[in-house]
Amino acid sequence: MIETLESFAKEIGPVWSALIATTFTWLVTALGASLVFFFKEVKRSVFDTLLGFTGGVMIAASFWSLLAPSIKHSEELFPYPSWVPAAVGFLTGGLFIFGLDKLMPHLHINFDNSESEGMKTKWHKSTLLLLAITLHNIPEGLAVGILFGAASMGFEGASITAAIALAIGIAIQNFPEGMAVSMPLRRNGVSRRRSFWFGQLSAIVEPVAGVVGAIAVIYMQDILPYALSFAAGAMIFVVVEEVIPETQRDKYTDLAVLGFMAGFTIMMILDVALG
Repeated sequence: MIETLESFAKEIGPVWSALIATTFTWLVTALGASLVFFFKEVKRSVFDTLLGFTGGVMIAASFWSLLAPSIKHSEELFPYPSWVPAAVGFLTGGLFIFGLDKLMPHLHINFDNSESEGMKTKWHKSTLLLLAITLHNIPEGLAVGILFGAASMGFEGASITAAIALAIGIAIQNFPEGMAVSMPLRRNGVSRRRSFWFGQLSAIVEPVAGVVGAIAVIYMQDILPYALSFAAGAMIFVVVEEVIPETQRDKYTDLAVLGFMAGFTIMMILDVALG
């Protein structure tokens, strides 16, 4: 199955591969959001466990799929120490999301309206929740697109199978993300249809970011190590600033940590076994 997907990706090229892969991750988000048609809410214990799982996948992907290939390729590409592009890109990615976090009005999932972040606004809670998850999904789409672009250029440490593994891992953790938007909205009185709409809409940015990432590294090959570590830094910032705090606001913190470990383990296995 993986061999077939790899051959297909090579045939259609990195941009189309990135678009298809990130469209798949978007559709899995929509699948998670669709549960709102059957349930009004999910137990907080399950919710926190799934959020922890999401964080584990993102942390593992940041190292195994992004930082490690960045360092490996830098050893042959640049005369200066191989950690320089990884460090610069990683910090730049974190600062990029930090800037968006300060500018974009948004509200984290388990937070009250009074705890909204970014520019002050009177926007409805549903809009702020949508923007929070959208902010979360930008680095995920970039990561998939950048890795497909890197693999197409023969980038040392990157491969089509690794890019596919990353897309699968992000798709798995996107399922609870869809729930994370739609369920709270439904619980707050929003209709099932509108709750689903907002849930799936939160990931529509992933195909856009994926295509941008793939095109960027194809036409600017020297930025490949920086681009990979940039995506890693962006994802780490999201996990530490958003995902983890959301799992620590109730009595199910241990379950959230176990979910985190499970997500990290699954993503590590996917990347090592398939990449």
